[in-house]
Amino acid sequence: MTVNSCFRLFVIRYWQIGANVQDMNIEKFCVKKDTKLDLKEHSTDSTGDYTDKAGAVEDLAKNVSRLKKLQDVLYAQDIFSLLIVFQAMDAAGKDGAIEHVMSGVNPQGVSVISFKQPSDEELSHDFLWRCQKNLPERGKIGIFNRSHYEEVLVVRVHPEILQGQHLAPEIKNDKQIWKKRFGRIRDWEQHLTENGTHILKFFLNISKKEQKERFLDRIEEEEKNWKFSMGDVKERTHWDEYMTVYAEAIEATSTEHAPWYIIPADRKWFTRLAVSEVIATKLESMDLRYPSVSDEHKAELAEARKLLENE
Repeated sequence: MTVNSCFRLFVIRYWQIGANVQDMNIEKFCVKKDTKLDLKEHSTDSTGDYTDKAGAVEDLAKNVSRLKKLQDVLYAQDIFSLLIVFQAMDAAGKDGAIEHVMSGVNPQGVSVISFKQPSDEELSHDFLWRCQKNLPERGKIGIFNRSHYEEVLVVRVHPEILQGQHLAPEIKNDKQIWKKRFGRIRDWEQHLTENGTHILKFFLNISKKEQKERFLDRIEEEEKNWKFSMGDVKERTHWDEYMTVYAEAIEATSTEHAPWYIIPADRKWFTRLAVSEVIATKLESMDLRYPSVSDEHKAELAEARKLLENE
């Protein structure tokens, strides 16, 4: 059975771990390959069929239970890994989504990498290097909070960053550099998929108005002051540029094996639920199974039972 990148719920084998959440049409968030993308056509405040936070919080808890079970099987099977990429404008809720969605999984089977400004060592390698060396092992889930996409987003909005990197002049001045980088990203992600790493990419789509409100909250609430950065506010002046480069990057790199999902981010409670539904559905599509036990091992188990019971 073939399942495309925007998984249809009716083809997924659900794990028997209790009631599932109400059906959510996650396909509407998925950017299909070769789609011409205009972010203005994607709602930032949609909550689907949910009319209040309470119902979404309840269903998120169910999905957290689904993920706990699925991650346990992924870890035990030790064949596949799952890479989850989060990209967004500042204050869109990446940290909160990661915290709430992954709250029930075993920490031994999950890694979260937050990519900041590249170090001198990272700048001395190609732009994919620091992500390559942080990929999840087989059996594990790896989460990138920002990622290799920063090199076709913030670096594109701020060309002075590219000019300051350790690159040859012909690379820095190549008018096709972004198109070439999109191609390298597609090739790399396909290579990962062919070697057992499944990929999900989320763009948390927040409105400029909602971002402003969250920045003001960070200023007005003392316990949130640490989150505030003047640099984040200054970046708002480049909002339209960011929307353009995000749209072009997503459009160029959303593929069947590594799809992008544009998730409404103005309502955090819905964002977290939608992300959890996409991840759980993806894991369920991977036909995960606990390792089979050989007849010899079963005989050893029987012998061990006898020894323990006769102590």
